[in-house]
Amino acid sequence: MGDPKYVLIRSAAIAFAAWGGTSFRAADLTSANFNHACLKSADLRQATLNRTSWLHTCHLDRLRPGSSFLSNPQIRTLVQTGQGQGIDLTHLNLRGINLADAQLKDACCRATDLSEATLSGANLTRANLVQTQLDQTDLTGAILTGATIEDWGITGDTNLQGVRCEYVYMHSVKEGDPDPNPRRKPDNYEETFAEGEFGDFIKPIVDTLDLYHNQNVDSGAIAIAFKQLAENNPEANLEIVAMEKRGQDKFLLRAKTPQHANHSQLSQQYFADYNQLRSLPNQETQRLIAEKDDRIRSLENFVEIALKRPSFYAENYQQRGDLMSENSGVNINTRDGNVSGVAGGDISGVINLGNIQGDIHNAIQQLPSNPSQPNLKDLLNQLQTAIAEEPELDDTEKAAALAQVKKLAEAGQAPQDSRMKQLATKATGFLKGIAGSLTAGAKLVTAWDKVGPAIMSGFGLL
Repeated sequence: MGDPKYVLIRSAAIAFAAWGGTSFRAADLTSANFNHACLKSADLRQATLNRTSWLHTCHLDRLRPGSSFLSNPQIRTLVQTGQGQGIDLTHLNLRGINLADAQLKDACCRATDLSEATLSGANLTRANLVQTQLDQTDLTGAILTGATIEDWGITGDTNLQGVRCEYVYMHSVKEGDPDPNPRRKPDNYEETFAEGEFGDFIKPIVDTLDLYHNQNVDSGAIAIAFKQLAENNPEANLEIVAMEKRGQDKFLLRAKTPQHANHSQLSQQYFADYNQLRSLPNQETQRLIAEKDDRIRSLENFVEIALKRPSFYAENYQQRGDLMSENSGVNINTRDGNVSGVAGGDISGVINLGNIQGDIHNAIQQLPSNPSQPNLKDLLNQLQTAIAEEPELDDTEKAAALAQVKKLAEAGQAPQDSRMKQLATKATGFLKGIAGSLTAGAKLVTAWDKVGPAIMSGFGLL
């Protein structure tokens, strides 16, 4: 019956038979239950089939499905039987489908649209959920153990109540992948999520705008486009929480938003500006950067660091990582269109490390002495020297790191003040992240291992 050679003949026969069948044309069948019903010759063209149940329904192959997912023989069998072990649903539009309690072990749902679908109680053990769209999807009580969830599209309206999951993989690994690490969570292969813990783990990354750049990454265009997005949408309270280089020429910029933010609209605005900016000559882009706020240059430099050092990320999930291998704690606040805290100051144009180090030295010398605590002056001096002499860092990276040392000196004036403590948290997170991106035995790595814990302890961060 499914032979492509007979599709036209079969469709014509069904259309003729449907003249005498039940018509649900353009009907709203949301949450309707057709379990065990006989729908021979029924007309379902243009009908709304959100969460409609078809388990053991007879003669689904003899109705008029229109353009709905029921036009696919494989999907008809799936909704009738609930058996989909190892099924390949790649790139299919299954919005609103009802797969409650379905067996979907090892299913491939890569880039599948399952928004508004019912997957309550479904067994998705080891399923490939890479880029799967799950907005307003009901996953109540579903099993996700061993699933790969890289870039999956959950939102604040995805129901994850009672999800059963012992562990997940954050990265899809293919044969010959240069990065064979699937990034299992929990990281320790001897540990598993306790009951209800997976929901707590995944919650911080639900309400984020993920701006994924898949080719020809332009840091200048990213900086300008994001600043414009923040300025044009002040109600979105955009706050960058992660940057990550993916593969050779891919880059993810992740921004936290309020739950009500329209991610689709924000993404369209951003990439319209980004693609237009990327098409400009480099000189024109740099001219635009020079005309705008100096903090745009700082964001551009920060993106450059993330691109150069794939192991260096920024995140602000209260020390809870998602796709990050380092918990740097760096927060890049862009409320009201401002991009601050990126590199701790203006490092645009020609970088004069001598002037920067002079400013830091002056800030360190103003620190009060406290015999009951480690000598913060001495610790920061050691850190400043290590950064300045680190051969693995270029001038841009040194300037960004030195700016964080200055912030620590400023925070050291009142280490118990909550605002200063927050400043220290961000600065130490940045320094920890950039040290972690260097090779073992590097000057900065050795220095950070020595003074980092003492600095953090002095601010009560350990």
